[in-house]
Amino acid sequence: MNLLILDTSTEYCSAALWLDGRILAFRVLAEQRHSSLLLPMVDELLREAGLTLRQLDGIGYGAGPGSFTGLRIACAVTQGLAFGADLPVVGVSTLESIAAQTGADRVLTVLDARMAEVYWAAYQREGESWRAVSEPQLALPESVAVPGGGDWVGAGNGFAVLGDVLRPRLAPQLVRIDDTLMPDAAAMAALAAAAFARGEGIDAALAAPIYLRDKVALTVDERRLKKTA
Repeated sequence: MNLLILDTSTEYCSAALWLDGRILAFRVLAEQRHSSLLLPMVDELLREAGLTLRQLDGIGYGAGPGSFTGLRIACAVTQGLAFGADLPVVGVSTLESIAAQTGADRVLTVLDARMAEVYWAAYQREGESWRAVSEPQLALPESVAVPGGGDWVGAGNGFAVLGDVLRPRLAPQLVRIDDTLMPDAAAMAALAAAAFARGEGIDAALAAPIYLRDKVALTVDERRLKKTA
């Protein structure tokens, strides 16, 4: 199975090819340049692999949660490429891709959501896939909780950006914390391949980002009041 995977959910821009288990990938710190960087990355990957889009079996993309604008970019580019090459697509959870990079079986993933909030979820490995013990959600860092049972690893840049709130409470309940891990197309490749193998590929017209934040204009105090209401 040959797949293209794209991710622009954070300040990083990444693209990868899954070639029957072999991965070719690019990743750069894009800041606000995702739109101008992504397609050249795709062209270079295909050139390096000696493939065209029509020779692929599908396209995966980082569906979220993540940056509102970034998620739209990856989804839109995925749709445009898939329509042109008549390929199915599949969305991959950004938080799950963080878990997949740890090598652990139970992972609490925490991604900085800005505005003093985090996206977080807890995953347990089951064979070649992951089960969400705590579903992805947007929350204040004080609300993040380690599930009971077993050894849990913490991962994601939320532990770096909001570590002063998260670490004192959660570190004693975690085996270790890796605050450098971020959503990444290369890490999403195996997850996308597994999703396609399960028959989860969909028509490009149905592709959509995963938005967890409904209102971005609330102040920090308003969001805290909303949580305690």
